Amino acid sequence: MDRMSALDSGFYFAESENTPMHVGSVAVFDGPAPSYGDVVRLLLSKLPLVPRYRQRVREVPLQLGRPMWVDDPHFQILYHVRHTAVPRPGSDEQLRNLAGRILGHRLDMSKPLWEIFLVEGLEDDRWAIISKVHHCMVDGVAGTDLMQLMFDLSPDATHDEPRDWTPQRSPSGAGMVAGAIADAVANPLRQLSSLPALGGPRRVAKELVGSGKTLASTVPSLAKQALTPTARSLNGPIGPHRRWAWTSGKFAELKEVRTALGGTVNDVVLTAITAGFRDLLKGRGELTSDKLVVRTMVPVSVRAENQRGTLNNAVSCVFVDLPVGDPDPLSRLESIRGQMDEYKKAMQAVDVPSIISMGDFVAPTLLSLGVRAALTAGQVWCQAVTTNVPGPPIPLYVLGRRMSSAYAYVPIAGGTRCSIGIFSYLDTMTFGINADFDAFSDVDVLSRGIRGGIEELLEFARAEKATPDVSQPEPEVSQPEPEAKAKPRKRSASAAGR
Repeated sequence: MDRMSALDSGFYFAESENTPMHVGSVAVFDGPAPSYGDVVRLLLSKLPLVPRYRQRVREVPLQLGRPMWVDDPHFQILYHVRHTAVPRPGSDEQLRNLAGRILGHRLDMSKPLWEIFLVEGLEDDRWAIISKVHHCMVDGVAGTDLMQLMFDLSPDATHDEPRDWTPQRSPSGAGMVAGAIADAVANPLRQLSSLPALGGPRRVAKELVGSGKTLASTVPSLAKQALTPTARSLNGPIGPHRRWAWTSGKFAELKEVRTALGGTVNDVVLTAITAGFRDLLKGRGELTSDKLVVRTMVPVSVRAENQRGTLNNAVSCVFVDLPVGDPDPLSRLESIRGQMDEYKKAMQAVDVPSIISMGDFVAPTLLSLGVRAALTAGQVWCQAVTTNVPGPPIPLYVLGRRMSSAYAYVPIAGGTRCSIGIFSYLDTMTFGINADFDAFSDVDVLSRGIRGGIEELLEFARAEKATPDVSQPEPEVSQPEPEAKAKPRKRSASAAGR
């Protein structure tokens, strides 16, 4: 029996009829597909490594404590592992449509919060696995660690035989209430003692004030962001259905841009996504100002190395203004690079895990009411969610079959109608776009625009490499008077022939 953290509880309470809060993925494999029975036996042999996959959520009576994980005495793996197919030869579009329907459906909150679908019938003798895990159970980085559940590093890997399992007895309602009251008294004391170098209330106040000053001096001003025009047509009510699209880019392409134009790979990725949203808004006739931005929430992992593999959430977030109104791709890259540099300074200076753990002081009833009220009311502060999950740079296998590609699924909620899950595997970075069905009939414009944004930056990067650096002095020659050095030339959209 294990109590949820405050952050995990927030994801659990965020679940609603039109807001399924699971993360997911689609993994495509080179065939032939394994049998359904082989997949079930593989998972049964791996489940002891992840006990939570046999646990369900129980809420404490009267919400006197945060929800708890307890063993499900009726666990049946055949409910969680499904078998389906697309008509042969199934295209990528058919797989995307199927995945959109499956990933758009809510998990059964009375059972362990995960499902896996074996999908057969793809063209070129391929098959796929569609997986869903509730966000209260695992965040993106821990989800990558969970690949050990069914993925192997070798096609010749062997697996143990499934073992019998006996669930632990679930506590009574009275026992849960008693435990919640005891935890409410003990947990805040533990949290306070875990904060570094705290010496009483004055010390706590001093630490918080210091953190506030650091944030104020390094994070882009919230007041400035509040005055920046945002593409608020991207916000609004969310329905029960989803559209899903994907695109991809090679790491070699992204690194080529980074080397030639500066910044990080993440800066380049966000700039390409900016181009996608620019195309989307332009197609809708809503590109009304050169100052217009799409504000995206970017989750940031604060998981320490010794915490990897734990089944809980350890994330914070930053808000980045994607300058969709700016017509110059190089200027857009520079803007995003500047924002991310400021956020990096802030994340280094502030003890983010300690700030997140302050959520454990919030009464569970107030936490649930607060999360649900915020999602019901909606918000217009950000228009998208963009999360980057690093995957393995080496091949992965399931039952001897090599995974050829994978695409991440990130939930949408609270009036934010679009999310982009970025996943890296081998030499490729993929972009899985999850969007509200009614609000994003043009989701393919966004997908194509992201790919076009990568190609656009590549063109500038190659033009930069091909252009001689005229800021360097010319070789000395015998002349009556030395020539003046040329001034550095500023690159722009027009300079690259765009």
